[in-house]
Amino acid sequence: MFRNQYDTDVTTWSPAGRLFQVEYAMEAVKQGSAAIGLRSKTHAVLACVNKANSELSSHQRKIFKVDDHIGVAIAGLTADGRVLSRYMRSECINYGYTYESPLPIGRLVVQLADKAQVCTQRSWKRPYGVGLLVAGLDESGAHLYYNCPSGNYFEYQAFAIGSRSQAAKTYLERKFENFPDSSRDDLIKDALFAIRETLQGEKLTSSVCTVSVVGVGEAFNILGQKTVQALINEFEISGEEAPATVSAAEEAAGGDAAAADQGGAAAEEEAAPMDI
Repeated sequence: MFRNQYDTDVTTWSPAGRLFQVEYAMEAVKQGSAAIGLRSKTHAVLACVNKANSELSSHQRKIFKVDDHIGVAIAGLTADGRVLSRYMRSECINYGYTYESPLPIGRLVVQLADKAQVCTQRSWKRPYGVGLLVAGLDESGAHLYYNCPSGNYFEYQAFAIGSRSQAAKTYLERKFENFPDSSRDDLIKDALFAIRETLQGEKLTSSVCTVSVVGVGEAFNILGQKTVQALINEFEISGEEAPATVSAAEEAAGGDAAAADQGGAAAEEEAAPMDI
Protein backbone atom coordinates (compact mmCIF):
# COMPACT_ATOMS: atom_id res chain seq x y z
CA MET A 1 0.00 0.00 0.00
CA PHE A 2 1.25 3.49 -0.83
CA ARG A 3 0.48 6.76 0.83
CA ASN A 4 -2.00 8.97 -1.02
CA GLN A 5 -4.11 12.06 -0.44
CA TYR A 6 -7.05 10.07 0.88
CA ASP A 7 -5.37 8.24 3.76
CA THR A 8 -4.69 11.11 6.18
CA ASP A 9 -8.01 10.70 8.00
CA VAL A 10 -10.19 7.71 8.76
CA THR A 11 -13.31 9.66 7.79
CA THR A 12 -12.08 10.56 4.29
CA TRP A 13 -13.47 8.40 1.50
CA SER A 14 -11.47 7.82 -1.67
CA PRO A 15 -13.24 8.19 -5.04
CA ALA A 16 -13.26 4.39 -5.20
CA GLY A 17 -15.25 4.19 -1.96
CA ARG A 18 -12.39 3.01 0.26
CA LEU A 19 -11.25 3.98 3.75
CA PHE A 20 -7.51 3.54 3.61
CA GLN A 21 -6.90 3.89 7.36
CA VAL A 22 -9.22 0.94 7.96
CA GLU A 23 -7.38 -1.07 5.31
CA TYR A 24 -4.07 -0.22 6.97
CA ALA A 25 -5.42 -1.57 10.26
CA MET A 26 -6.44 -4.78 8.50
CA GLU A 27 -2.92 -4.98 7.05
CA ALA A 28 -1.51 -4.84 10.58
CA VAL A 29 -3.51 -8.00 11.34
CA LYS A 30 -1.94 -9.76 8.35
CA GLN A 31 1.55 -8.83 9.58
CA GLY A 32 1.01 -10.17 13.12
CA SER A 33 2.05 -13.65 14.20
CA ALA A 34 -0.43 -16.35 13.26
CA ALA A 35 -3.46 -17.27 15.38
CA ILE A 36 -5.72 -20.24 14.72
CA GLY A 37 -9.14 -21.26 16.02
CA LEU A 38 -11.35 -24.30 15.44
CA ARG A 39 -14.40 -25.77 17.10
CA SER A 40 -16.50 -28.91 17.36
CA LYS A 41 -19.98 -29.31 18.82
CA THR A 42 -18.59 -29.50 22.35
CA HIS A 43 -15.13 -27.86 22.34
CA ALA A 44 -13.23 -24.92 20.90
CA VAL A 45 -9.46 -24.61 20.60
CA LEU A 46 -7.28 -21.53 20.08
CA ALA A 47 -3.61 -21.69 19.15
CA CYS A 48 -1.04 -19.07 18.24
CA VAL A 49 2.61 -18.69 17.26
CA ASN A 50 4.90 -17.17 19.88
CA LYS A 51 7.32 -14.66 18.42
CA ALA A 52 9.81 -12.49 20.31
CA ASN A 53 11.44 -9.25 19.16
CA SER A 54 14.89 -10.66 19.87
CA GLU A 55 16.62 -13.65 21.40
CA LEU A 56 17.00 -11.70 24.65
CA SER A 57 13.29 -11.03 25.15
CA SER A 58 10.29 -13.19 25.94
CA HIS A 59 7.33 -13.45 23.61
CA GLN A 60 4.17 -11.39 24.03
CA ARG A 61 0.96 -13.05 25.09
CA LYS A 62 -1.43 -13.70 22.25
CA ILE A 63 -4.20 -15.65 24.02
CA PHE A 64 -6.27 -14.13 26.83
CA LYS A 65 -8.91 -15.56 29.11
CA VAL A 66 -12.06 -13.43 29.07
CA ASP A 67 -14.33 -15.57 31.25
CA ASP A 68 -14.62 -19.21 32.28
CA HIS A 69 -16.47 -19.89 29.02
CA ILE A 70 -14.77 -17.44 26.63
CA GLY A 71 -11.21 -16.87 25.42
CA VAL A 72 -9.63 -14.77 22.68
CA ALA A 73 -6.56 -15.06 20.43
CA ILE A 74 -5.19 -11.98 18.70
CA ALA A 75 -3.08 -11.07 15.69
CA GLY A 76 -1.92 -7.51 15.17
CA LEU A 77 -1.08 -4.80 17.70
CA THR A 78 -0.84 -6.55 21.05
CA ALA A 79 -1.58 -3.34 22.96
CA ASP A 80 -4.92 -2.96 21.18
CA GLY A 81 -5.65 -6.62 21.86
CA ARG A 82 -5.09 -6.14 25.59
CA VAL A 83 -7.43 -3.15 25.67
CA LEU A 84 -10.20 -5.04 23.87
CA SER A 85 -9.78 -8.17 25.99
CA ARG A 86 -10.07 -6.03 29.13
CA TYR A 87 -13.25 -4.48 27.71
CA MET A 88 -14.64 -7.96 27.06
CA ARG A 89 -13.87 -9.03 30.63
CA SER A 90 -15.74 -6.00 31.97
CA GLU A 91 -18.78 -6.81 29.85
CA CYS A 92 -18.80 -10.42 31.08
CA ILE A 93 -18.50 -9.32 34.72
CA ASN A 94 -21.28 -6.73 34.39
CA TYR A 95 -23.62 -9.18 32.64
CA GLY A 96 -22.95 -11.89 35.20
CA TYR A 97 -23.56 -9.49 38.09
CA THR A 98 -26.83 -8.24 36.56
CA TYR A 99 -28.34 -11.46 35.22
CA GLU A 100 -26.45 -14.10 37.25
CA SER A 101 -25.69 -16.10 34.12
CA PRO A 102 -22.81 -16.23 31.59
CA LEU A 103 -22.81 -13.69 28.79
CA PRO A 104 -23.81 -15.30 25.45
CA ILE A 105 -20.88 -15.27 23.06
CA GLY A 106 -22.85 -13.87 20.13
CA ARG A 107 -23.94 -10.84 22.16
CA LEU A 108 -20.38 -10.14 23.30
CA VAL A 109 -19.08 -10.35 19.74
CA VAL A 110 -21.71 -7.87 18.52
CA GLN A 111 -20.75 -5.42 21.29
CA LEU A 112 -17.10 -5.80 20.37
CA ALA A 113 -17.86 -5.21 16.68
CA ASP A 114 -19.87 -2.08 17.52
CA LYS A 115 -16.95 -0.76 19.56
CA ALA A 116 -14.56 -1.33 16.66
CA GLN A 117 -16.96 0.24 14.15
CA VAL A 118 -17.09 3.53 16.07
CA CYS A 119 -13.37 3.93 15.38
CA THR A 120 -14.03 3.87 11.63
CA GLN A 121 -16.23 6.99 11.71
CA ARG A 122 -14.58 9.30 14.27
CA SER A 123 -11.74 11.58 13.21
CA TRP A 124 -10.25 11.66 16.72
CA LYS A 125 -9.94 7.88 16.91
CA ARG A 126 -8.01 5.36 14.88
CA PRO A 127 -9.19 1.83 14.05
CA TYR A 128 -7.99 -0.93 16.34
CA GLY A 129 -5.10 -2.61 14.57
CA VAL A 130 -5.88 -6.09 15.81
CA GLY A 131 -7.96 -9.06 14.72
CA LEU A 132 -9.56 -11.27 17.36
CA LEU A 133 -10.58 -14.91 17.27
CA VAL A 134 -13.23 -15.29 19.98
CA ALA A 135 -13.93 -18.86 21.05
CA GLY A 136 -16.28 -20.09 23.73
CA LEU A 137 -19.13 -22.26 24.86
CA ASP A 138 -22.68 -21.27 25.76
CA GLU A 139 -26.13 -22.88 25.85
CA SER A 140 -26.20 -23.28 22.07
CA GLY A 141 -22.82 -25.04 21.89
CA ALA A 142 -19.28 -24.09 20.96
CA HIS A 143 -18.66 -20.98 18.85
CA LEU A 144 -15.77 -19.36 17.00
CA TYR A 145 -15.95 -15.77 15.75
CA TYR A 146 -13.52 -13.52 13.94
CA ASN A 147 -13.72 -9.79 14.69
CA CYS A 148 -12.18 -7.53 12.05
CA PRO A 149 -10.82 -3.95 12.61
CA SER A 150 -13.49 -2.73 10.17
CA GLY A 151 -16.24 -3.68 12.62
CA ASN A 152 -17.31 -6.79 10.71
CA TYR A 153 -17.56 -10.14 12.43
CA PHE A 154 -17.98 -13.67 11.09
CA GLU A 155 -18.64 -17.06 12.63
CA TYR A 156 -16.43 -19.93 11.47
CA GLN A 157 -15.96 -23.64 11.95
CA ALA A 158 -12.21 -23.01 11.74
CA PHE A 159 -10.14 -19.96 10.80
CA ALA A 160 -6.61 -18.57 10.82
CA ILE A 161 -5.32 -14.99 10.84
CA GLY A 162 -1.92 -13.37 10.86
CA SER A 163 1.35 -13.85 9.03
CA ARG A 164 1.53 -16.92 6.77
CA SER A 165 -1.98 -17.90 7.81
CA GLN A 166 -2.92 -18.98 4.29
CA ALA A 167 -1.01 -22.26 4.74
CA ALA A 168 -3.00 -22.97 7.91
CA LYS A 169 -6.27 -22.09 6.14
CA THR A 170 -5.46 -24.56 3.38
CA TYR A 171 -4.94 -27.31 5.96
CA LEU A 172 -8.14 -26.41 7.83
CA GLU A 173 -10.16 -26.33 4.62
CA ARG A 174 -9.16 -29.92 3.92
CA LYS A 175 -10.21 -31.08 7.39
CA PHE A 176 -13.13 -28.85 8.43
CA GLU A 177 -15.86 -31.36 7.56
CA ASN A 178 -14.58 -33.62 10.36
CA PHE A 179 -14.43 -30.88 13.01
CA PRO A 180 -18.08 -30.93 14.23
CA ASP A 181 -17.72 -34.50 15.51
CA SER A 182 -14.08 -34.23 16.59
CA SER A 183 -12.98 -34.96 20.14
CA ARG A 184 -11.00 -32.56 22.32
CA ASP A 185 -7.69 -34.25 21.54
CA ASP A 186 -8.41 -34.37 17.81
CA LEU A 187 -9.08 -30.62 17.75
CA ILE A 188 -5.82 -29.91 19.57
CA LYS A 189 -3.99 -32.19 17.16
CA ASP A 190 -5.42 -30.38 14.12
CA ALA A 191 -4.59 -27.01 15.71
CA LEU A 192 -0.96 -28.07 16.18
CA PHE A 193 -0.76 -29.33 12.60
CA ALA A 194 -2.18 -26.01 11.36
CA ILE A 195 0.36 -24.10 13.47
CA ARG A 196 3.13 -26.21 11.96
CA GLU A 197 1.99 -25.19 8.48
CA THR A 198 2.70 -21.53 9.30
CA LEU A 199 6.25 -22.16 10.51
CA GLN A 200 7.75 -22.60 7.03
CA GLY A 201 9.76 -25.72 7.91
CA GLU A 202 10.77 -24.62 11.41
CA LYS A 203 10.51 -27.39 13.99
CA LEU A 204 7.35 -27.21 16.10
CA THR A 205 8.01 -27.16 19.85
CA SER A 206 6.05 -25.97 22.87
CA SER A 207 8.23 -22.86 23.06
CA VAL A 208 6.99 -21.50 19.73
CA CYS A 209 3.26 -22.01 20.22
CA THR A 210 0.50 -21.55 22.79
CA VAL A 211 -2.66 -23.68 22.89
CA SER A 212 -5.88 -23.14 24.84
CA VAL A 213 -9.13 -25.08 25.03
CA VAL A 214 -12.68 -24.65 26.34
CA GLY A 215 -15.51 -27.16 26.25
CA VAL A 216 -18.26 -29.04 28.00
CA GLY A 217 -17.18 -29.61 31.58
CA GLU A 218 -13.93 -27.73 31.01
CA ALA A 219 -13.43 -24.02 31.70
CA PHE A 220 -11.25 -22.00 29.35
CA ASN A 221 -7.60 -22.72 30.11
CA ILE A 222 -4.21 -22.28 28.50
CA LEU A 223 -2.27 -25.53 28.32
CA GLY A 224 1.15 -25.59 29.94
CA GLN A 225 4.34 -25.95 27.92
CA LYS A 226 5.01 -29.47 29.21
CA THR A 227 1.49 -30.56 28.26
CA VAL A 228 1.81 -29.10 24.76
CA GLN A 229 5.21 -30.70 24.22
CA ALA A 230 3.84 -34.06 25.37
CA LEU A 231 1.01 -33.73 22.84
CA ILE A 232 3.45 -32.80 20.08
CA ASN A 233 5.51 -35.88 20.88
CA GLU A 234 2.42 -38.08 21.13
CA PHE A 235 1.05 -36.94 17.78
CA GLU A 236 4.56 -37.16 16.23
CA ILE A 237 4.23 -33.68 14.77
CA SER A 238 7.52 -32.71 13.16
CA GLY A 239 8.15 -29.48 11.33
CA GLU A 240 11.56 -30.34 9.97
CA GLU A 241 10.27 -31.70 6.68
CA ALA A 242 7.54 -30.45 4.37
CA PRO A 243 4.04 -31.95 4.75
CA ALA A 244 3.35 -35.10 2.71
CA THR A 245 0.64 -33.37 0.69
CA VAL A 246 3.09 -30.74 -0.52
CA SER A 247 5.73 -33.33 -1.38
CA ALA A 248 3.24 -35.35 -3.39
CA ALA A 249 2.12 -32.26 -5.26
CA GLU A 250 5.71 -31.34 -6.08
CA GLU A 251 6.40 -34.83 -7.36
CA ALA A 252 3.27 -34.79 -9.52
CA ALA A 253 4.17 -31.42 -10.99
CA GLY A 254 7.77 -32.33 -11.59
CA GLY A 255 9.02 -30.44 -8.54
CA ASP A 256 10.37 -27.32 -10.22
CA ALA A 257 7.11 -25.49 -10.93
CA ALA A 258 5.58 -26.24 -7.55
CA ALA A 259 8.77 -25.23 -5.75
CA ALA A 260 8.84 -21.92 -7.61
CA ASP A 261 5.20 -21.19 -6.77
CA GLN A 262 5.69 -22.12 -3.13
CA GLY A 263 8.84 -19.99 -2.86
CA GLY A 264 7.07 -17.01 -4.43
CA ALA A 265 4.11 -17.31 -2.06
CA ALA A 266 6.40 -17.61 0.95
CA ALA A 267 8.42 -14.57 -0.12
CA GLU A 268 5.26 -12.54 -0.62
CA GLU A 269 3.84 -13.43 2.80
CA GLU A 270 7.18 -13.01 4.60
CA ALA A 271 7.66 -9.47 3.33
CA ALA A 272 8.57 -7.39 6.41
CA PRO A 273 6.69 -9.42 9.04
CA MET A 274 6.17 -7.45 12.26
CA ASP A 275 6.18 -8.93 15.74
CA ILE A 276 2.84 -7.45 16.71
